Amino acid sequence: MSLSTRIERFQAELQRWLRGLYHGLITHPAYEKIEKEAEDTEDTFMLACFPEAFGIPSPVSYYTAELLPYLEDEFDAWERRMWNRGSLLERKGQQYHF
Repeated sequence: MSLSTRIERFQAELQRWLRGLYHGLITHPAYEKIEKEAEDTEDTFMLACFPEAFGIPSPVSYYTAELLPYLEDEFDAWERRMWNRGSLLERKGQQYHF
């Protein structure tokens, strides 16, 4: 086996491996589901910490207000996303193709 043949085989194997990696990380349908589930979990956490943004009284708002400086960047995007989102049933139905 010559060196050029070994290099060609290595390049073909590397290309096949990288194509599989790209498919697994970016284009696989499970990636989208995992991303939506992570977004839902983050939304639930933010809603538990800052329910006053939507008019829900919270007895622990004094303590969760201390988190606001750390979550300031995510807060605006989260609030905008929550106001623009359809109902929770619509979102979950879309996620599971109902």
